Amino acid sequence: MSTEEQFPVEKSDDEWRRELPPDAYKVLRAHGTERAGTSPLNEEHCPGMFRCAACGQELFSSDTKFDSGSGWPSFFKPLPNAVATSVDKSLLMRRTEVHCCGGHLGHVFPDGPRPTGERYCMNGVALKFEPKA
Repeated sequence: MSTEEQFPVEKSDDEWRRELPPDAYKVLRAHGTERAGTSPLNEEHCPGMFRCAACGQELFSSDTKFDSGSGWPSFFKPLPNAVATSVDKSLLMRRTEVHCCGGHLGHVFPDGPRPTGERYCMNGVALKFEPKA
């Protein structure tokens, strides 16, 4: 990800730190990972929308959520133009990082279900769920 990349919502690190809970800040702004199996969103099965916990952008419809057995909320497809990706070479491996508004959401892997074959493995603290009205 380029340091010159522009996002619809841009804030200083101090602003993000003030606005986000510490666990969300650690994941979204410091590229951390929450412990597997700790997100209440793993058990969220109601119709609705999953949004970025930082900027509120709609990212995933509940129609694309599935139980991957990984311990993190997983989706087989984001909404059109909702997320961006970049190469992550940390942890001595090459992965595809998923982000929104410059914040780290998780990674996408090529072992998901049909129709896409992709598994967007997201940190629950990086998301907020909005039930369908």
